[in-house]
Amino acid sequence: MRRLETRSWTVGKNSFHSAQGESHKRTPAAFAIGGSFRKPLYFQLVTIHARLAPKVLLKGCLMDIPRGKEVARRRTIKRIAYIVLAVAVLGGGTVFALRLKPASPEVDGSTLWPGQVKRGPMIRDVRGLGTLIPEEIVWIPAAADSRVDSIEHRAGDTVGANEVILRLSNPDMELAAHDAEWKWKQAQATLADLKVKLESGKLDQRATLADLESQYNQAKLTADRDLELTRLGLKSELETKLSVAQADSLSKRLALQKQRLEINDDSIKAQIEEQQVAVDSARAQYDLKQKQVDQLAMRAGVDGVVQEVDVEVGQRVTPGTILAKVANPRKLKAELNIPETQMSDIAINQQAEIDTRNGIVPAHVIRIYPAAQNGTVTVDCKLDGPLPPGSRRPGLSVDGTVQLERLPDVVQIGRPVFGQPNSTVGLFKIAPDGRSATHVNVKFGAASVNTIQVLSGLKVGDWAILSDMSQWDSQQHIRLSPAPAMPVGGQ
Repeated sequence: MRRLETRSWTVGKNSFHSAQGESHKRTPAAFAIGGSFRKPLYFQLVTIHARLAPKVLLKGCLMDIPRGKEVARRRTIKRIAYIVLAVAVLGGGTVFALRLKPASPEVDGSTLWPGQVKRGPMIRDVRGLGTLIPEEIVWIPAAADSRVDSIEHRAGDTVGANEVILRLSNPDMELAAHDAEWKWKQAQATLADLKVKLESGKLDQRATLADLESQYNQAKLTADRDLELTRLGLKSELETKLSVAQADSLSKRLALQKQRLEINDDSIKAQIEEQQVAVDSARAQYDLKQKQVDQLAMRAGVDGVVQEVDVEVGQRVTPGTILAKVANPRKLKAELNIPETQMSDIAINQQAEIDTRNGIVPAHVIRIYPAAQNGTVTVDCKLDGPLPPGSRRPGLSVDGTVQLERLPDVVQIGRPVFGQPNSTVGLFKIAPDGRSATHVNVKFGAASVNTIQVLSGLKVGDWAILSDMSQWDSQQHIRLSPAPAMPVGGQ
């Protein structure tokens, strides 16, 4: 069967398009049969397609010339080539774009801290924060269970050694002091009474001795008389013997009385000493009780400044409770807290400097505490010079620097934020124009508070960024805008 298809053609110079949008190459019929046409022709052409008739020629008209399989094959190859070329170009562009490095980030150079590498002497030192503390501190504790009656001085007041800071009260102690006083006075009265009694007894003994001496003298005279009368035959021998015997008896009694009087003196002395001991004991008890009462008036003990008063009026305190602290502000020392990682080279008598914010005072190390607390070791420094005006205050915060050694000739730079001794740290080396910086690894050696030794990675004259650049550690290059300030000849 034959199929008829009607198409509307727009004829151009050598080509035309169907109404369905298909593109066809046309050959004018007049040209095909030897004729020609110069002007475009618009017409409708009825094309009769027949399987048996490959083409139909109409005189004076255009007709379709079917193309062969070779033309279709070439068109397909051309399309495939175009597709392959497009895919290759797209893939190559993608790979190239992936291999492109991202643009260097831009950093505000005005906020950076640059430093220049130098060569010269470097002082190794370590720094620590601390406070000024008195060399002599008097702690005032409560001696007994008592109650705070009044507070005469508060923290910051200047006091003398005998001035009362606060007063306590304890009725039991006051009563005990009165009892001890009465016992002491009673012992004194007993001693006085004993002395009177002993003296009276001694007088009685002496009276007895005198009476015996008188009797002995009389008996002696009588015996001598009787002996003379007996010798003259005027008195019997028996009576004479009686007189002599009585005289001898009184002589012995007189000797015994003298010995008794001597022994009585020793007895009197012993009794008086015994009672004196009782008096002294009572006096000691009274003094102790009175001292305890006196200690209820808490005195400073030294000339100085009251540091703390830790109680209030009406508060009950127990024995040993710290009530106040007094310090001598004329003798202060610096107590520094040095990181334990920097303590290996610190020794006694090393030179130090104490910054009080009002001036710098020379000092030297006098004590190193054996134990570390919270990652620091306490170092005491004795001040070798006077404190500036306004700095003579216990508890004042200070900065201390202890000098470890002096290195005569080393390559050095200002110490970066994360610069540790004997470590390798990444820094950004600033280009000569100051507009960019490159990440380099720098090996450090000995370190000080503000400077650190450079072993490799930088050379003398190079500038590097010393501030915290941790957020840019992944970048090899950065751009600086504006350029950081780099003064000539210094960090």
